[in-house]
Amino acid sequence: MNGAVQTGWAPSAGPTAPPPARSWRRLLLAATAAWAVLLALLTWTSVRDDPPTVREQRSLDQAGPVVDRAIGELARAAGAAGLLELGPARIAEGCRVTPFADGARLRRDVGVLAPTGTEQTVLEGIAERLPASWRAGVGPGLNGIELYADAGEFVAVQGRPTADGRVRLVVDTGCRPVGSGYTPVAATAGPEAAALTAALRALDRPADAAPELVTAPCPGGGSAHTVRSAEGPRPVASTAALAALAGNAPLLDQPPVYAYRTGLVTVLAELNQDATRLAATVGCPG
Repeated sequence: MNGAVQTGWAPSAGPTAPPPARSWRRLLLAATAAWAVLLALLTWTSVRDDPPTVREQRSLDQAGPVVDRAIGELARAAGAAGLLELGPARIAEGCRVTPFADGARLRRDVGVLAPTGTEQTVLEGIAERLPASWRAGVGPGLNGIELYADAGEFVAVQGRPTADGRVRLVVDTGCRPVGSGYTPVAATAGPEAAALTAALRALDRPADAAPELVTAPCPGGGSAHTVRSAEGPRPVASTAALAALAGNAPLLDQPPVYAYRTGLVTVLAELNQDATRLAATVGCPG
């Protein structure tokens, strides 16, 4: 046996080494990018072709009519004797629909008569008269008793007592894309304009040349209206000056708030120290 070394065989290098981690990272990044492109394409196709399914897809111009109809439903549910006023649309801009998109929020409200001690009864009566699809209810909230309901299309309704013989019902869209924006319903003033002028005259205030008019469609047809004076300084006359117009039978007499009925119109006066505000309202048929 000689000491020659056999040639043609390479020494064993042990187990096969795994591919470099860099290759796996490249594959993972490529797969993630492809998935992101696919997801963006599917999202764009859905938004283009499918009906909206979440609030963030419904713009303010789409939600506006829902809000207006909800105000009409609340006016009807409050009843002619209980409705005090329809609030104007209030739009708050600057909220975020997504981390990358700005939006706006639309709110409207309804003021309803609720003498102290009757707030829960009033709210429960309103809830019972709202459409069954709203699933309205009344229960304890963070700040006491409240009404809650869903007017559809992700429009929420809440109602809470205030401290002066009223409850306030608020319709709220939450933050949404602006779209073409909210367009108020056009309306023409009726008997509420004459009632407002008479109240201003009784308080020795000049009638407004162009008072603010807000409206909402009634569920059974027609519309509810509120005409509102511009805020002005507190008049020398007090709410007692309105007693003759109220026939000495006011709906609400809790200074500085006074309300009364004249024919089909409810007149609400708030004579605060810093400003005076009057509103006259015709509601929806019951």
